[in-house]
Amino acid sequence: MSTTQQVQLNLTDNALAKVREFIAAEGVAPEVGGLRVGVMPGGCSGFKYEMSIDEAPVEDDIVLDLSGVRVFVDPFSAQYLGGVSIDYVQTMQSAGFTFDNPNATGGCGCGTSFAV
Repeated sequence: MSTTQQVQLNLTDNALAKVREFIAAEGVAPEVGGLRVGVMPGGCSGFKYEMSIDEAPVEDDIVLDLSGVRVFVDPFSAQYLGGVSIDYVQTMQSAGFTFDNPNATGGCGCGTSFAV
């Protein structure tokens, strides 16, 4: 786990509540496991977000505690996630996590990939 590198990442109250639900549903101990947030090359704009529930951080992960939810970010992803706000939005048509990334210079119509 990295203690030298930090990343400023925000989860809204709605996102935190949904992540807690997923952690419980996966049977992951919240004091050890948490949410992994990452950036991968791909998508129509160059990069795409990925999220998963992990049982524990891996070596070199940056570990954040956001209102009691542990968030794991790998060093590659950290350079693209600074200042990102993650929300969980539910409408009559769809539900899911959204990313507000101040570093993104462009995106695609589907909203799942971005460019820097």
